[in-house]
Amino acid sequence: MRIDHLIYAAPDLTIAVADVEDRFGVQAQAGGKHTGLGTHNALLALGPLTYLEIIAPDPEQPGTSVPVPFGIDRVTRGGLVGWALACDDIDGTVAKARSRGYDPGEVIDGQRVGPTGTVLRWRATSNALADTLVPFLICWGDTEHPARTAPSGLILESVQIEHPDPSSLAPTLTALGADVAVKAAMAPALVAHLGGPNGSKVLR
Repeated sequence: MRIDHLIYAAPDLTIAVADVEDRFGVQAQAGGKHTGLGTHNALLALGPLTYLEIIAPDPEQPGTSVPVPFGIDRVTRGGLVGWALACDDIDGTVAKARSRGYDPGEVIDGQRVGPTGTVLRWRATSNALADTLVPFLICWGDTEHPARTAPSGLILESVQIEHPDPSSLAPTLTALGADVAVKAAMAPALVAHLGGPNGSKVLR
């Protein structure tokens, strides 16, 4: 299954965009605001239909009483906190995952308002709300894929998971159709290798 996007969370969006540009050589473009969740983002294409989302708390939005995905409102330093798998038939993919022993949660509608006022809409599984290395599923429907308008120059070379108990993740990843290596490590982490103007570098 194709990786739709990686999520890089940071305390401050402007600082994070500058840091990523310094490291990888391409500047992210403002994506928009997640109204009601208190976050905003910037995007970089990692291929024709894959992108990096840099996301942070939005100081212009009031606090929210709903859970903020991936604990973005609590991050103290930049890092990869999540990833999404693309699917055309999200309801069918959820049913297949459940039949294989993993429930990715209900499918919920999401949206954000872009800098020009355009509303982007998608459907995603509710396990996106959890702080976990397990990917969530996303379907863009009729909405133009964000990678098509995001700045290009980077390519996603590989993704791997680091975890103290790799075998514990295997059944879930298999149920979702996620073909990704899981490497033994002291602490859980999502690790991506990105190629670009500054060569091949690691983002984690």
